[in-house]
Amino acid sequence: MREKVLIMAPTRELALQIESDFKTLAFGFGMFSVACVGGLPIMKQIREIKLGVSFVIGTPGRLRDLIEKKVLDLSVCHSVVLDEADRMLDMGFRDDMVFIIGKTAKERQTLFFSATLSPEIKKMTEQYLKDPVFISVVTGVTAKNIEQDVIRVRSKEEKLTKLHEVLNKGLPAEEKGDRPMKTLIFREMKHSVDSLEKELRALGFKAGGIHGDKRSRERIRILESFKKDHITILIATDVAARGLDIPDVTHVINYDVPQTYDTYVHRIGRTGRSGKKGTALTFVPA
Repeated sequence: MREKVLIMAPTRELALQIESDFKTLAFGFGMFSVACVGGLPIMKQIREIKLGVSFVIGTPGRLRDLIEKKVLDLSVCHSVVLDEADRMLDMGFRDDMVFIIGKTAKERQTLFFSATLSPEIKKMTEQYLKDPVFISVVTGVTAKNIEQDVIRVRSKEEKLTKLHEVLNKGLPAEEKGDRPMKTLIFREMKHSVDSLEKELRALGFKAGGIHGDKRSRERIRILESFKKDHITILIATDVAARGLDIPDVTHVINYDVPQTYDTYVHRIGRTGRSGKKGTALTFVPA
């Protein structure tokens, strides 16, 4: 039986992004993968698993479904990767994570990737990792090439007006080059993503919105449109945008104030990547 590698991610978009990157890296090596995510046809995923794959990349809910249907056998899985482990816990996937890890080989290599080291993550590392090595990249600081500022507003109407002004201003001439202004706007609630998308479209902007209630295919379509500059503004909740690698985002706008400092760092980290400059703006009450 072919040995498997399991990669678990919190959202459909992140799992599909990982699989897309895997296919690019594995081209010509004879290694095959399957993306096991909700919102896409399960029968297609079952067929791919039965054909034989080396890498299983998926979200906890769908992975558990496939295990319980006796389709996915992880007993030969000696390598497990948990990407955005803290976010999976935040989203309530702890029981699914424990169940899925319990179906893998007892002797295995387990890698936890987490933006924060919460007490819950520490507890899981103690439970599932043997002699773990902790590697910290950068902690507690935001990127130096991101210009951060606040915009003070007194009312909902003024907030939309100020956003309109920011989006119309565009990039400074010295930064423009061939780069269009590409803006990621964060909102706290799903319904507020939809309402802001409608308001910006009414003002003539090319905008799209993603959140957990949108169909998987629709979310994928909107993300691809944003990546290819068919739309220049993406409005998202934190859950929908977490972990996504969207190149060349010039501006991140916190239209709603983030609940925690860690959330703020995650959000603004979507811009100023790969040595490029970025701008992060946060709307706050005056």
